[in-house]
Amino acid sequence: MAQLRVVVLWHQHQPFYKDLVTGLYRLPWTRLHALKDYYGMVKLLDEFPQVHQTFNLVPSLITQIQDYVSGGAQDPFLQVASKPAKDLTQEERRFALQYLFQANPVNVIGRYPRYRELWEKFRGAGDSPERAEKYFQPQDFTDLQVLSQIGWFDEYFLAETDVAELIRKGRNYTLEDQRFLIARERELLGRVLPVHAEAAKKGLIEISTSPFYHPILPLVCDTQIGAVSSPGLTLPQNRYRHPEDAREQLQRGLDLHEKVFGLRPQGVWPSEGSVSEETLAIAHRLGVQWMATDEGVLGRSLGINFSRDGYGHLNSDLARQLYTIYRYENGDTLMNLLFRDHTLSDLIGFVYSGMPPQDAANNLIHKIKESARPIIANGQDAVVPIILDGENAWEYYPHSGREFLRRFYDALQSDPGIEAVTVTEAIARHKNASPLKSLVPGSWINANFNVWIGAPEDNRAWDYLYHARNFYAQAAPGATEKQRKLAFEEILIAEGSDWNWWYGPEHHSANDRDFDELYRKHLSNVYQALGGTPPDYLAQPITGEVARPSFTPQSAYIHPRVSGDMVRYFEWMGAACYTADQRSGAMHGKQFLMDEVFAGIDEQYVYGRLDFADKVPEGAFEVVVNLESWANHAAKPRRELRLEAVVDEGRILTWKVTEGQDSAVADSTSADSTTTDSGSARVALVRNFEFRLPLTWLLAAPLEVDKVRGPKSSDLLTTRLRLRFSLWQNHLPVDALPVEGWIELELLAEEDLMGVGG
Repeated sequence: MAQLRVVVLWHQHQPFYKDLVTGLYRLPWTRLHALKDYYGMVKLLDEFPQVHQTFNLVPSLITQIQDYVSGGAQDPFLQVASKPAKDLTQEERRFALQYLFQANPVNVIGRYPRYRELWEKFRGAGDSPERAEKYFQPQDFTDLQVLSQIGWFDEYFLAETDVAELIRKGRNYTLEDQRFLIARERELLGRVLPVHAEAAKKGLIEISTSPFYHPILPLVCDTQIGAVSSPGLTLPQNRYRHPEDAREQLQRGLDLHEKVFGLRPQGVWPSEGSVSEETLAIAHRLGVQWMATDEGVLGRSLGINFSRDGYGHLNSDLARQLYTIYRYENGDTLMNLLFRDHTLSDLIGFVYSGMPPQDAANNLIHKIKESARPIIANGQDAVVPIILDGENAWEYYPHSGREFLRRFYDALQSDPGIEAVTVTEAIARHKNASPLKSLVPGSWINANFNVWIGAPEDNRAWDYLYHARNFYAQAAPGATEKQRKLAFEEILIAEGSDWNWWYGPEHHSANDRDFDELYRKHLSNVYQALGGTPPDYLAQPITGEVARPSFTPQSAYIHPRVSGDMVRYFEWMGAACYTADQRSGAMHGKQFLMDEVFAGIDEQYVYGRLDFADKVPEGAFEVVVNLESWANHAAKPRRELRLEAVVDEGRILTWKVTEGQDSAVADSTSADSTTTDSGSARVALVRNFEFRLPLTWLLAAPLEVDKVRGPKSSDLLTTRLRLRFSLWQNHLPVDALPVEGWIELELLAEEDLMGVGG
């Protein structure tokens, strides 16, 4: 009987944040993700012993976790979180305000009412640590110090009795609470690596590795390969070619895993799925049995395009090409290769967080089975590889995505037609591997290396690395062994992929400057370790100014005509506006269909407008606007409405406004329309999507303001509205604005609203 095998590989990785010279950690993300994700992702499989998975642990992540567990890590973020609030200096207070709110505002901050309260106080000061500091009392700082740590605890850790009691306390934490929590962090971090080792010994998981500091191996071997993958690509001025470094990075990774887990890895997830024939040969000579990358690399190697139908499925011929194990043979090099299903992997990373857990799990299982159906029906085994980041996605899921994973794993375990296996198990059981004689170089992002090379910032970073590597080669013979060792370690760290991830136009984070400074510091350390003087250019930022998502609050009433056929600038002047930032963050692959959204009120209505990133999307989709009305100090909204417009080929088919579980407030079933009305509500779509709804539907009306006493309201009156726009295709959310949080509108008389935007 033909068998469907699902291979799930979670890639666990954080950059190397430690400065080897000062010993300081520049950013806290290794510690925080180790607290939040790594332990529970493995521990969860105890509940599903038939679900086997592969976990890829980057070696430099392992060494950082070990550093924290030993107590040797010098983490300024942890030091600020640990210090008694009354003893914080002004600089430390501002540091706390700048960094301790760097978390998902809905699923991390919003989960704890006091944390959200403090965050809103900070936002009320314009997100400025300097302005906000004077509004934060010592008790505020203590609560922030405690809750900013609890927010990153794993679901299993949160359920432990003493931590749960601390959560129930909610606020007014003491120094003893603070000290308990910090001490507990180190103990919890100490569980991360052992839980992996234990699960591997039970056969529940396979542990694979990556090159030590997560370099793009093909580029370390030869930067010229960038132009092979992307002909015409602008390359750095100097050719970086050090295959011996690539071998060293991979050798170290294999050795560390064997030392830590007692087993030598059979497989490697190459950093960012980056492969070339040269890197396969290096891995083969080191005894690696399998590697994996993206379907795009396979498609280019075979000269085909894995295009899908409107439901995300491949045709039978393409499915047979993708859902198998490949056996690469070229000269002396032999390697088993898997190519991930890009679409299924991205559904977990970017889409299912916006769905109820059971619906998301059902959808994923259905898509897996439908994807493999043509192969199974033909009597052949199918291997469906799902490979993705195992940490960053979970901030966007409630409760770190555990309920989604439980339902997904339960479905995998319960279905007799599915085997959930490790990569090595899949290779052993798959009897008809497909031959592959050549491989086009590329990564899991667009089957090329353009994220890490080609842009001016990227190329400058490579040139700086080239000069530092040359200085090492020239100065090392006259240096001591200790100097050479430190300098070479800094070279290997600087070869990591993470620095160039943040250079160039593709990605950004709130820590762009930190990454840039840390990269230049690693290069400077090469010169200093060998008794030299770092070049002056290393004192200057590589990164330029980058675009940021922008929000402008409403500053005046608006009275736009709702027609959707053209943007009337002056009619929307004064509206709140949220502009998308179409650069990705730590994860790559998000679709951008929405460019800007606008919202505002007048005396009677709330208005909204969605501008698309390019043009109105083709085919069928739904525009959804969630609206909430809130009273002061309320724990939940007074009313929640959902506006849904069904669109096909650029025209509204139907729309409705519902409250709660589909209790209709208004609707219009006029087919094939661009502008439709229902009473005083109005919805339109031509070039952009616009709507108008009565404020009374939200139990809302503008409030007058007493110039001395403030708004004339009580805790029973609606004082603000919240809106969020999203776009759905095939019943899946594919884009949203804001991505995190809401657009908020103050319900004020127009004369009182005038000062809000200033």
